[in-house]
Parts: sequence; structure tokens; C-alpha cells
Amino acid sequence: MSKDWDDQLNNGMSGGDEFSLESILAEFGGKKAKKKVEDDTIPFPIIPQKKRSSGGTGKPGRVLTFPEGGDGARRPAAQPARQETAPQRQEPARRDGTQSGETAAPKEKPAARRQEAPARKEQPPKKQASKKEAARPAQPEEKVVDFPEEENPLAQGISRLLQKADKYAEHMFEEEDVENDQEVRRAEELIPGTDEEEDDEEEFRPFRRRERKPRKEPPPAPDIPPADLARRYSKGLKGLRARAVLVFLLFLPSVYLTVDLFPYPDVLTPQLRVLALAGVQVLAMLLGLDVLFRGLFRLFRLDLGMDTLLVFASAAVLADALTLYQLDPREGQMPYCAAIVLGIALLLRGTNRKRRGMRLACKTAASAAHPYLVTLDDAKWNGWGTYTKWLGEPVGFGRQIQASDGAERIFKRVCPLLLIGSVVLSLVASVGQGAPERLLWCFAATLTAATSLSGALCFSGAWLSLCRRLSKSGAAIAGWDGVTATGGSGILLTDADLFPPGSVALNGIKIFGDFPAEKVVACTATLIRESGCGLDKLFHDLLRAQGATYRRVSSFYAYEGGLSGVIRNEQILVGSTDFMRLMDVALPPGLRVKNAVFCAIDRELAGIFALNYSLHGTLDPSLNSLIRNKVTPVMVTRDFNLTPAMLHQRFKLPVDRMEYPGVERRMELSDQDQPHSDILTAVLCREGIGPYSEAVVGAARLRRAVRASAVLASLGSLVGLLLAFYLTYMGAYASLSAANLLVFLIMWLVPTPLISGMVNKY
Repeated sequence: MSKDWDDQLNNGMSGGDEFSLESILAEFGGKKAKKKVEDDTIPFPIIPQKKRSSGGTGKPGRVLTFPEGGDGARRPAAQPARQETAPQRQEPARRDGTQSGETAAPKEKPAARRQEAPARKEQPPKKQASKKEAARPAQPEEKVVDFPEEENPLAQGISRLLQKADKYAEHMFEEEDVENDQEVRRAEELIPGTDEEEDDEEEFRPFRRRERKPRKEPPPAPDIPPADLARRYSKGLKGLRARAVLVFLLFLPSVYLTVDLFPYPDVLTPQLRVLALAGVQVLAMLLGLDVLFRGLFRLFRLDLGMDTLLVFASAAVLADALTLYQLDPREGQMPYCAAIVLGIALLLRGTNRKRRGMRLACKTAASAAHPYLVTLDDAKWNGWGTYTKWLGEPVGFGRQIQASDGAERIFKRVCPLLLIGSVVLSLVASVGQGAPERLLWCFAATLTAATSLSGALCFSGAWLSLCRRLSKSGAAIAGWDGVTATGGSGILLTDADLFPPGSVALNGIKIFGDFPAEKVVACTATLIRESGCGLDKLFHDLLRAQGATYRRVSSFYAYEGGLSGVIRNEQILVGSTDFMRLMDVALPPGLRVKNAVFCAIDRELAGIFALNYSLHGTLDPSLNSLIRNKVTPVMVTRDFNLTPAMLHQRFKLPVDRMEYPGVERRMELSDQDQPHSDILTAVLCREGIGPYSEAVVGAARLRRAVRASAVLASLGSLVGLLLAFYLTYMGAYASLSAANLLVFLIMWLVPTPLISGMVNKY
């Protein structure tokens, strides 16, 4: 290495004419430089403390500051990032041709240095810029690896959602080619569309029905057969009706003696009128002694009703009438005997109508040896309660029919409060006012005003009118427990419901090929019976007419639109036209049979059975009645010809408001061995959808009517109690007269017959 070359190399550099010992060691790979190469960490820059020995500028070296975030720059992974960004920062060149912070290559040839020397001479103008950059903090583009921090859970959740969305987007169109396959499109055209159940846990519903509270178990009662109950309810009905008429006749003179609208003879003094009213009330109480005792016995069972309040009111009014002129004359006012007589008459009438309805329901339930039972099964379809009809014995009908009705269950909670309120308020209005002589009058007024005259008619009127209608259709509701079991949103309809026996007739038979007619009929009838289809009776009669017998079938399976099975090692296909085309069975050209049963043996057409479906007169109105009352019909038919398209095209039925599950789900829902609820809704004695829908809709309407009537009666009793307390507290004898109170009670009686008359209007 010549001196001229060294002079030429160091010409114009800031370091002077001679190299320092550190520079020489760094250039020729001394121990210190070697240590820097082997070290994996970023070295601290060396800050010289004194001027260089030979002509140096004496300026200190560039100081590097660590980036914010701690000592993450000391990590081994940060060294490659620092080396990649070093050329972009334009650091001042060292004498050995490297940037600051880099290590010179120990085996570089002199020729390479001579080639780089001119380029190094052009760099001094950039030294100032690099010094300014050195004074700045670390730039954000530096690739510095910081210490890991704890991630936010919300950010992690959003990241996972984004990853799932990306995966879903990647697999969106994977099934595109499969859907476009010709076989799939062909099956979609020939197989009828079905409905699937919705999962309430996964799918959000903005408007959901309020879930029904679990019903309490009915009270224990002997499960007497319906026939025996009918005979029991028949006893004494004529006498009960006659006594009700007699009490109504007694009400007329009591009104005459109470209301001052007609002239009275001179002999009939006010005192005598009071005694006459008391005598009329005693006669009425004797005629209705049985119903009054029943109300009194409720007190011992802690099952108070309006008849219990009527018993206490009768006693208070009679006591007030007998002591009227001795304790509180009240300026010629009459006692409330007329209201009590009318209450006893209505109680007898309500009891009579209720027993007549019970007898009629029991007779209807006992008229069939093998009746159909209707139950409301929870979570049967779509997660909601669904009505189901099935064959069985009416176990529990006698127990449910003897249970208390809906009005009695409401009065059981209201009447104790009314009774306690009457006693307390009467004491306040009499003794609290310093007038204990008015105690009986206050008792009589508050108890009479709190006793609703419609208490015995809230259930009995609507119950009898509905039982009369249902008995004509062959249906009977299983008491109030069966009425309360009417909160379902769906009803299962089978083949026999839509087309009962006699609605489907055989229109013709055609045999193809060399197949015997007996064989084709036997194979078809065997698969029809195996499927439990509604055509079983029709093909059974045809089988007997042909002298054929059922055969043993194996590998039976039900498809959408048809059936398949193996009989004597031959594959038998039975189904509709579309099913035969789907199974590649060759059909005669120009075939125009719409409703028929096709039979194919080993993929060869063997016979066609043309059918004629006739719509029953009650089918269309029954479906519309169910839909109007928000009960969705669910078709669980096993007849492959009964599809929504066929019912809409042929009979114009509202199939868009009906559900049609898949074939496997239909088989499951129409199975007679599936579990059912223990509480009966109704007992049916006839086939078809008519009795079925009338029982379901009628029971739901009865439930709403009875509850509305009972609530109105309770409200009227509360209003009467408060009004009577105010008038007795103020001592307003004229305002709380017997005539005014009677008019008030009759006005609250009017809504009950109106509501009851609307029950069977559907």
C-alpha cells in the first residue's frame, strides 16, 4: 500500500492526514472490531472525549438515542431492522467506507476501495443534514420491536369476527357448481317445497308471542266415566229450573214493594211493606237453599265465590229488614230485599245452565267407543304448543269436567278481599262515625253492592251455548282445564282431517306390461298400508275385491312424493307422476293424469290408479276459522298427492298461511305412538277437520269470554263497594235507596249476556 494512494484516499476528508489507532484496528479487523461483528446487540456509539491526535476536527461522534418504549432496541431481533434502515438515514461515512454503526469488512480488496473513493468525496455536503437528523428523536419508520403488551379483549373479539367473516367469504361459492348440477335442479322441480322449523335460540324474533306459564295440575277428583257423570248431572235439572222460575216470579212483587212507582192501598203501610219484603226474601232463600248452602260450604274450604258473598248479603239484608224501624228508620227507605231475590234467581239459573252444559258434554264424550282425543303438546312444532289429535281412551275427562270453572277461579282471589273490605268499611262508616245503630244497614249496603248478580252467569251462559254447538259437530270440551289448554299457535292436520273417509274415490285402474293385476294391487296396497297413508282403506277395499293379500315388505322408505320397498327381491316404487320421473321410470307419452298413484316394479311402470279427491264442505271454512284465530294449520299428511301446490291449484285453499314440514318430520308428527300431554282439551267423536277446528277455536273463545266477564263482574263489585261505603259514610239514605242500588246492579249485569252470546259466533 503506497503513500500516494493513502494521500489520494484521505484527500478532502474531515479526519486529517493520518489514521488513529482505533481506525486502523477497525479497518484491519482487530479484536475490538471482531467483537462487534460477533455481538448480536446494537452497540452503543463511542463518544470521543478529546480531539484526534493529528489534525482532527475534534468534534464528538454522532449520538444515537433509543426509541421510546424502553430498552426494546437491545433485543437481538432489532439488529436486522436497524441494518435495513441505516442506508436510508444517510449517516456520515467513516474513513473505512462504512456508515456509522456498521462494521467494516476485514477482507475488502484495495481495488474496490479505489472505485468507491470518488463517491465518498461527494458526500461531505450531506454531513450537516445527517447531523440534524442525529439530533432528532427516532423516526417512526424505524423497525423497532417493542415488548409485547396485553391485548384488549374487545379487540380480540373483533379480530376473531373478522377472521370468521374472511373464512365465510372464501367458502361462499364453493357449492356454486353443485347447485347448478342438472340432477339437483331436476329434483328441486319435482319434489314439493317443505317448511323447516325455526330455532328460537339462534334466530332473533322482533315480535314474539308471550310464552305461556306452566299450568297448575288440576285438583284431585275422581275420574268418573262420562256416561255416569251424564246421568248424575241429569238428576234434579227439572226441579232446579222450576225453582229458578218461581224465584223470578217472587222478584216481581219484591220490585213492586220496593219501587214507589205504583199506588199502594192504605192497608199497606211502610212497616207492612218491609215485613212483606222480608217474607218474600225468606221464600226465595228457601227455594234456593241448596245453592246457598253450596256457597256457605265454600267458606270452610277457603274457596269463596260470589255465592258466598250472596249468603252473607242475604243474612245482613234480612237482619236489617227485621230491625229497620227499631234501630234506624231511615225516613221510609225500603231494605235491599229485591236485589237479594234477583241474585238468588240468577244463581239458580246459572247453576242450571252449567249443569245442562256438563251433561251435554259428558253425553257427547260417551257417544263414541273409540273417540279421538285433542291435547295441546308443548314444543311440538316450531318450539310452540301445538294441538294434536290422536286415538285413545278419555282418561281424565271426568276429573277435569268436575273441576271449578274459570270464573270461580278468579272470584276465589277477589271475593275474600271484597268480604274483608265490606266488614272493615262498614265498621268505619258506622262505629267510626259514632253511629253504631247504622251497622246493619252499612253491612247490608256494602255486601249487596259488592255481590255481582252476574257471578253465576259468567261461565254458565257461554258454556251451555258452546256445548250445544259442539255436540252437533261431535265434540266435547274437557271442562275448564281443557279450556285453559288452548294457547297453542299450531294445529296438526293429517290425511283424515283434510279428506276424511269417503272424500277420495277410485276413478280407474290401468295395468301395463305383463304384470298380473293381483300382483300390482297387492304391491301397491302393501306400501300404502306400510306408510300409514290416508288411502289405506281405499286400497284395502280394492285388495279384497281383487282377491289379493298383503305381502311382506323390507327396506321400506318414504320420499317426498313417493314410497319404495323390496317385495320378493323386487324393488317396488309407489308415488306420484313427479316421483316416477325423478326415479327414471318411463311413463306413457301424453299422460295427463293429475291425481293418481303409480306403481313401478324394478323401474318398469306396472300400473296406474286414478283417484278423485272431493273437497268436504267444512274444510275451507274450518281452515279460515283457524287462521283468523291465529292458529296455524300444519300439514302432517302421508298421502304423497296432498301437497300445497295441489291444494291451491285444485281447491284454492289458503296454503300460503299453512305449514308443510319435510317427509321425515311429517312421519314423526303424525305418529300415533308419540307422547302427548296429560291434560285433555277436547274429545271428538267424528272424523274430519270440522269437529277438530270447532273444538279448538270454541275453547279459545270461551276462555277469553269467561275471563272478560269475570273481570268486569269483579270490577263492578269493587266499584259498588267503594260507592256504597262513601254513601253510607256520608249518611246519604236517599242516594243509596233500594231502587237505586237495584238499578246499579242490573246495569253491571248487562255486559255478561252480551259477551256470552258472542262465543259461538264463528
